[in-house]
Amino acid sequence: MTTPRIHFPTSLEPGDEIELGENESHYLRDVLRLKKGERITLFGSPDFEYAAEIAAVSKQLKVKVLEKSARPARQALRITLAQSLPKTDKMDLIVQKATELGAHRIAPFVSSRSIPVLGPEKAKQRRERWQKIALEASRQCRRPDVPEVAPVVTFREMLESEAGSRMKIIFWEEEQGTTIKKVLGEHAAGDSIVIAIGPEGGFSVEEVEAARARGFIPTTLGSQVLKTETAGLATLAIIQYERGIFSSL
Repeated sequence: MTTPRIHFPTSLEPGDEIELGENESHYLRDVLRLKKGERITLFGSPDFEYAAEIAAVSKQLKVKVLEKSARPARQALRITLAQSLPKTDKMDLIVQKATELGAHRIAPFVSSRSIPVLGPEKAKQRRERWQKIALEASRQCRRPDVPEVAPVVTFREMLESEAGSRMKIIFWEEEQGTTIKKVLGEHAAGDSIVIAIGPEGGFSVEEVEAARARGFIPTTLGSQVLKTETAGLATLAIIQYERGIFSSL
């Protein structure tokens, strides 16, 4: 069995004994049925990962740190997926797969054609759920960090929050001449890219023009119109192949 990975974002030293939280303890004890003496990996520290073993099995497991090793280097390219809220539970899938595809940050927002209407408490609950999904996806794909899922904001707030990014792309099915291949070939991305994806009904003309005024480049993915849950993931894969984690394979 592959060594289980548990998120524990704290700096540790060999010999340290720590107590895991209830969720992590339940996962190791009741789901994986690990016993005293079995090995796990702790990840989430800024600089290191830790090999540890289970020291005691109880309601909250205790583990002992055996050794630490340098954490794999962080991606040089930081990609933010700005995703307009889709219908039903599609955002769960988007967060999971965007994490696997190396998104640095996932920024949900509400645009004029978004169907879900979330009150403050519901938006907070959804964000907490999505952050847990991102953590679990990082653990499963052996990613050394966990992407941030930002609070749900309005379209205008999303535009303002991304003002400092070097390359900003907004995908629009009405765009004809500017393709993702052209944008990546002609524009320097620096170390940060934002990709904005619309809801099922797409962006309005007014929204695209507002984004253009703030430095976003309206871009097409081709003649076929992709679903909102497909467009962002396809774009992440393309950018990672050209500039990011897949580019050196």
